[in-house]
Amino acid sequence: MAIEVAGEGANGTITIDLFEDVAPAHTARIAGLAADGTYDGVVFHRVIEGFMAQTGDVQHGKNPSDLSQAGRGGSDKADLPA
Repeated sequence: MAIEVAGEGANGTITIDLFEDVAPAHTARIAGLAADGTYDGVVFHRVIEGFMAQTGDVQHGKNPSDLSQAGRGGSDKADLPA
């Protein structure tokens, strides 16, 4: 899966490998949400340089909005078993 990133200080493509053989339900959910545009405009709300970047808060992390609660959102989807 590829994510196009554009914004202050970051532009380019992030490639994410999804392991369908290890987590088929999770892979299907993420791919489906991405294909539906659910993650479009969602900000990276936590970045630790050289370590990780966190995104995916579709409740509070959509740009443009008040991003003060980004990273604290929930989901209307049921939890998937690990």
